Formats: sequence, structure tokens, C-alpha cells
Amino acid sequence: MLEIQNLSVRYKGTNQNALSSIDLTLQEGEFVCILGKSGAGKSTLIRCMNGLHKPTSGEVFFDGEPLSTKNEEQLRNVRREMGMIFQHFNLVPRLSVLQNVLTGMFGYRSTFKNLIGWFSKEEIEQAKKVIHDVGLSDFIDRRVELLSGGQKQRVGIARAVLQRPRVLLGDEPVASLDPGTSNHIFMLLQEMHVQNQLLTVINVHDVTLAKRYATRILALKNGELIFDGKPEDFTEKQYQETYDHTYEISHDRPILEYV
Repeated sequence: MLEIQNLSVRYKGTNQNALSSIDLTLQEGEFVCILGKSGAGKSTLIRCMNGLHKPTSGEVFFDGEPLSTKNEEQLRNVRREMGMIFQHFNLVPRLSVLQNVLTGMFGYRSTFKNLIGWFSKEEIEQAKKVIHDVGLSDFIDRRVELLSGGQKQRVGIARAVLQRPRVLLGDEPVASLDPGTSNHIFMLLQEMHVQNQLLTVINVHDVTLAKRYATRILALKNGELIFDGKPEDFTEKQYQETYDHTYEISHDRPILEYV
């Protein structure tokens, strides 16, 4: 579904790659968590996957077709199949939950309909269903600016799912949330992932969440892929290599206590 070949990114004005020679193949049904310190290249990699950032070299293929050959309209069609959940929500604060979620349909509708904000009864019912699925039915008409952080992120998930994507991408979607809320958001992501048979790729700092929910973990360090494997194989050694952990970890305490 998504194939990345020899992908490198260097930002202007820098002398070090944000990503270096990344090779990956990601398939439908995988729940992938990308780990790494801030600046490791996680966000850059996610943005390359859906064509929001053009690589310096290498290529990203979606269903066997290279993104680099597509024009803006074709890229918009690709992004329509890739729902995106952002760390800072990217919602319209003064609009209601329902209105924000309905924007997930914009890629399938005419510009005129989007400008005047007209939605059919069927579209509204579809939006109400995903709002119910993320547990926000009681807040459907509430302005987003009045919601908690966890509720806003659930709006973001509902909006992305309403796109009917085949790929669900998340760029640090729980970084600003408390641990309990973060765990609940990941439960929702897993539920949406299974229900819609998606390829899900999430950037996350919390190793506990990655090991609990992912089927595959990737770890980046200084723009290089240093781990690609099963969650159970991401041990204390890999954790220390990824995060430059300098503490001596006791064998009596598992890795999850050190995250």
C-alpha cells in the first residue's frame, strides 16, 4: 500500500538530513507506531507519506504510484484516502463538533457546496454516526472551543474517519494530553483501525502506548531508521539507543516504568 524507497530530506539552511535513506513497506491492517526523540524525523516522515512534504531524494509510492509525479489535484485525491490527526487538533474553534467533523467530507464534494456549507441529510447522518462512535453524541452541537483537549482530539479522529480513508496518519496526536486521556485516545484509534481495516501510522513519544497497541514499531534517531520490528522486540536496549537513556535500569523494573 505505502512503499518508501531510499527517502532522504534535508531542510534548506541545514547541513544535516532530517531523514536519511529510509526504506519501508507498510500494508493494510498494520498499526504502526513511530518512536523517537523530538527532532528525530517523525513528523517529516509522516508528512512525506501523504505528500505534504517533498523529499530531497528517494520516493514514496501509494498503491504502486509515485507521489512525486502527481500534480496538486492528484495529490489532493491521494490525501483524501489518508486521514490525518494532528497534535494541535487543527479544528475551527467557533464551529460545533458536527460542523468540524463534516469538514472531513470536503475532499468528496464540490467547492461550491463546501463554501456555502450545505450538506445532505445522508452526509449529516454519517457524521453523527462517527461522532457517536467516538463518544461525543452529547456534545454534537457544542462549539469546539468549549471542549477539553481529549474531546477535541476525538473530534479530530471523527473528522479523519469520516473521510473514509484507507490510511490513518497521526502526528503526535496525544502529546499534549494526560496519560489516562492518551490511553483512551489510543483505544479509540485501535477501534477505528480494526473497524475500518486501515493502515494506521502514529507518531508517539510514549513507549508504553506503542508497546500496548502497535503491531509494529519503528524507531528513528537523527533521521535514521534504527529499529523496525514487533513491539515485544523493542527492549530496554532499543529504548536506550532511541532515547539516549543514561539511567541504569534495574532488572526488577520493566521498561514501561521508565517511560
